[in-house]
Amino acid sequence: MERYEGTIFSVGGDNSGELCQKEWLITNGLGGYASSTLSFMNTRKYHGLLVASMEPPVDRMVLLSSLDEEIHIGGITHELACHKYMGVVHPQGFSYIKEFVEGPIPSWKYDVDGIHILKALLMEHGKNTVFIKYAINVPPDKGICRMRIHPLATMRDFHKLILQHDEISQEASSYGTALMVNFGEDSKAKLHLVSNAAYIPASDWYYNFEYTAEMERGYDYHEDCFHPGYFEVELVQGINEIFIVASTEKRTDISLSSVRKAYDAENKRISMICQGLDYTDILPSKLVIAADSFIVMRNSTGKHSIIAGYPWFADWGRDTMISLPGLTLVTGRYELAASILSTFAENCRDGLIPNRFPDHSGDNYAYNTVDASLWFINALWKYLEYTDDVPTVRKMWSTVVDIILNYSKGTMFGIKMDADGLLLHDGQLTWMDAKAGDAEITPRKGKACEINALWYNSLVIASKIASRLGIDEPDFVEMAEKVRGNFARVFWNEDQGCLYDCIGYDQGREYKDGSLRPNQILAVSLPHCMLDLEKEKSIVRKVQQYLLTPRGLRTLAPYEASYTGKYEGGVLQRDMAYHNGTVWPWLLGPFICAYCKTKGRSLRSRMYAKELLDGFIPHLAEAGVGTISEIFDGTEPHMPRGCVSQAWSVAEILRAYSENVLVNKPMK
Repeated sequence: MERYEGTIFSVGGDNSGELCQKEWLITNGLGGYASSTLSFMNTRKYHGLLVASMEPPVDRMVLLSSLDEEIHIGGITHELACHKYMGVVHPQGFSYIKEFVEGPIPSWKYDVDGIHILKALLMEHGKNTVFIKYAINVPPDKGICRMRIHPLATMRDFHKLILQHDEISQEASSYGTALMVNFGEDSKAKLHLVSNAAYIPASDWYYNFEYTAEMERGYDYHEDCFHPGYFEVELVQGINEIFIVASTEKRTDISLSSVRKAYDAENKRISMICQGLDYTDILPSKLVIAADSFIVMRNSTGKHSIIAGYPWFADWGRDTMISLPGLTLVTGRYELAASILSTFAENCRDGLIPNRFPDHSGDNYAYNTVDASLWFINALWKYLEYTDDVPTVRKMWSTVVDIILNYSKGTMFGIKMDADGLLLHDGQLTWMDAKAGDAEITPRKGKACEINALWYNSLVIASKIASRLGIDEPDFVEMAEKVRGNFARVFWNEDQGCLYDCIGYDQGREYKDGSLRPNQILAVSLPHCMLDLEKEKSIVRKVQQYLLTPRGLRTLAPYEASYTGKYEGGVLQRDMAYHNGTVWPWLLGPFICAYCKTKGRSLRSRMYAKELLDGFIPHLAEAGVGTISEIFDGTEPHMPRGCVSQAWSVAEILRAYSENVLVNKPMK
């Protein structure tokens, strides 16, 4: 792979490494998706051409793993597929790929002995349906040519793998152009395949696929796939158009004309999202498209939520509220923002919005977070700033009051206001929540600096919203002033010129954790802060000196004893690194806001912000094409890790660009 120009990868030379590593992703607004590497060699158990969400946006199943295409020219078979088996990659269809065009509707150009093939993939918005369309140009000098397309199915939960078994069956249509793959009589998922090519049943299994990314992550990585048969069509000279539609529904409305209309409809939908936005710079223009992939429907309620990251995260409260401004407000999608806020407000319990919704219906909601509710109040304030929609905010006022009253008097997980007005909480409730068994990797029980910055911010917001609504709430003002009066006294580390990360308690004794972490940047970047300008500047300098990288902020300074510079290895090794040096892109949003604020939002500070953010442009072609990864190594060259597409990574980079570089929102 030689170059990246706008949205086109030109392919040539020995490109197998990059083609088998870089990943593409398309989504359907339900939590379902299609994803693989550019070569179509699946390297994750989460890869597949139809990963359907059976209880939107969760309960996801890999139904169609891949389509293995063959072009038969005379007596020679050219295989376009690509799979990894033990010690070998076979076939090596990537050698026929000449160009990949980034989507919302991604496409591939192949050259097979002079036959040119354009392959394009589309997910129908709001449906667990994927369209695969081929345009095959056969030159006049070719004799008899045929195309065969072999579907491979797994029909499993996307967290699991399967080996050969007898429960998968198929039922071919009497018309010879469609089939249904079924995983047992009581299965909730059925895979329907429709094509304008003839279908030939030929049931068997393909064995011992290896998923290298799972092997590297310390998980099981072998799988077998069910092969029900194949679609076949004889190619004529000129342009041949072939389609395959894979769906959880029996589709009787499929024709070449309807497939074309589906592609036109998706292009129009994406154009409508971009309409009215003044983004001409490369980075925000691309991230607006990426932002759309995370916004999903929640069940049949008509309400919306945000997927935290693809491929494996569900919708998490903290991630959703941090992501909401960048995904919906700076993109002008205000109705979606209101719907998402409403989803979480309706599920608030004892002052806590859900940390995460369950992966399967019937499972319990998880409320084990101290900051998600505070981020909810911040997101509601941002919504009011962008929209001035007082009636919608009024509907959620009771949730704001519920959060503050429960936090002040005490609620679940040891969350309560101390005598000094600051918030106390149990361990593993902040975003740094990794554990090794029962052991806390980053113990932060007590009073965490960013939690109390969010607490003050929430109290000020509550008082301001009350004023807008004509409600007298003097208690919120008094509580905020008490927090302001004690925050610096408790958290300021005079020796280091920054904040203590956490005030902990061990067997009744207080201790102050002076580890240099990025959490304190929120005490400068939030809409309402407590510190004087000199202290804010000192924090920004400290974070800039030791934590800032081209890919975001490190979670721990390299000079600290627990610093781990690479996020790699098995589960325990990766968990130990997750918040001990690993770089998180989302933190660059608060840093840029804090930096520009302490520089008076000067033109020079905005240009510095632009330089930092534009550094992500090469990354859009590095891991997940057109999007931003979850995390990066703390040490150079800062390799991308974790999810290939993370909501708050995209959201905070986009928000920081819009608000601080382009100043698309009035700054106060």
